[in-house]
Amino acid sequence: MLIGIGVSAGVGYGPVVRLTRSVPEPSEGEQHGGDIDTETRRAVSAMEETARDLTARGERAGGHAQEVLNAQALMARDPALTDDVRRRVGEGASATRAVFEAMDVYREMLVNAGDYLAARVADLDDVRDRVVARLLGVTVPGIPESSTPFVLVANDLAPADTALLDPELVLAFVTEEGGPTSHTAILARSLGLPAVVACPGCTEVREGTRLLVDGMTGEVVPDPAPALVEEVEAKAAARAAAAAESTGPGRTSDGHEVPLLANIGGPKELPAALENGAEGIGLYRTEFLFLDRPDVPDHEEQVAAYRAVLDAFPGGKVIVRTLDAGADKPLAFLPPPAPEPNPALGERGLRMMRRFPDTLASQLAALAEARRDTKADLRVMAPMVTDLDDAEWFAAASADAGIPDAGIMIEVPVAALRARHLAGAVGFFSIGTNDLTQYACAADREIGGLSRFQDSWQPGVLELVAAAATAAAEAGRPCGVCGEAAADPILGCVLVGLGITTLSMGATALPLVRAALARSTLAQCREAAEAALAARNAAEAKQAARNRLPGTAALEL
Repeated sequence: MLIGIGVSAGVGYGPVVRLTRSVPEPSEGEQHGGDIDTETRRAVSAMEETARDLTARGERAGGHAQEVLNAQALMARDPALTDDVRRRVGEGASATRAVFEAMDVYREMLVNAGDYLAARVADLDDVRDRVVARLLGVTVPGIPESSTPFVLVANDLAPADTALLDPELVLAFVTEEGGPTSHTAILARSLGLPAVVACPGCTEVREGTRLLVDGMTGEVVPDPAPALVEEVEAKAAARAAAAAESTGPGRTSDGHEVPLLANIGGPKELPAALENGAEGIGLYRTEFLFLDRPDVPDHEEQVAAYRAVLDAFPGGKVIVRTLDAGADKPLAFLPPPAPEPNPALGERGLRMMRRFPDTLASQLAALAEARRDTKADLRVMAPMVTDLDDAEWFAAASADAGIPDAGIMIEVPVAALRARHLAGAVGFFSIGTNDLTQYACAADREIGGLSRFQDSWQPGVLELVAAAATAAAEAGRPCGVCGEAAADPILGCVLVGLGITTLSMGATALPLVRAALARSTLAQCREAAEAALAARNAAEAKQAARNRLPGTAALEL
């Protein structure tokens, strides 16, 4: 048995198909035939074709996948990279070698720029391989073709691969790298695919070996006994049936209401949210409108995108996160900040918008207009808020635009610690557990080797959540969670026990979380929360909570 991190619940069983990168490196010192203009056009054309392909994949995938793929497209269109390729061709290098060497320089910069950017090397390598493959006339790297369903095994999956996996063919996937809140993990949950990441040894499993993948426990079994397959699949079916039986608004078994909301990246994700019983939207990521374009989307385009979501939830809550730009989501129409050794800790989110207040003002104005003549309860929140000055500035900007209910995301640990000072300035809190966890534990969420520190079950992270929830309650403010922690049915109960008032997650996780709450009393949730806080580490915290939530046992394998 191999053990990794289960990041997307469900069971997959089938033959292994391995994803390998087979694009050859062009020969060192390879030269072109002397026609600089033709060779330059070949290189630039391949880069632009790659960018267009990534953008098209993003448009087909929608949501968070579109954000990630648009960021990759920006890599292929980077003006400095293009200039470097032109220079190398001018010095005699072939188009293929010029692209490879130019991207290799960027690669070394990322590797040496700290853990956050080093984790983006896989994305850059994927872009490089796609460009080089076009220039060589070989197959562009991607998911192997198969006429029968299979389990995909890879060292890691590029976002461009993960975003368009076909759930009808891919039964599950297992990767050796990646973390529980990596792009790959989030996309797997959005697709409803069983997935295990950070699984050492998985790439040594031979092609064609039948593999049993448990996306909840992280267990991966090569050539399992038929009896084990039947047992695991039966339990998975029973769990799915239990989840399906739980309908209606989210609430504990003794009637404590916990609205269950969906995280979306745009109108394309509304059908899944509605199908899975979302009571509203707890996180509307708006970056998809702004990425991979030379200018700000006009007022009418923004209004239409916001109104489509508001109209889908008459009477329901729709919380829109304003632009979370910066770090790995640069905006082409805004000048970049000075070079940052660690952009995750740099000018991103509200910090970026405070530099460019007109961009935020135009977004808020569009939201205010979209809100008119709708019955949804629109609320806006700012990402990457650090202190009271940030909170007051955003609340004032929202009020000026005619949006009275402004809140903030709690992602920076100091904001959680000072939550009692921030609560009076805004209407609500929403805790982004992905970033809160990586910042609190100093562990980049894309690095598989740090997976035990990327776990929101870490008692220290739960203490920060409790601090924010308590401060919000004392000020009479709601406090939700919109990070991936909310998608864990057991942790969802613990969060309610800590005082969280709403849970927002990828749509496919909603039924299981609803079922877990329906099988637990509020008192049990509180007892589980106390036990988790008292634990020594994440694993013990989860087990202690399980022991106090007996009704949820049927929902786990």
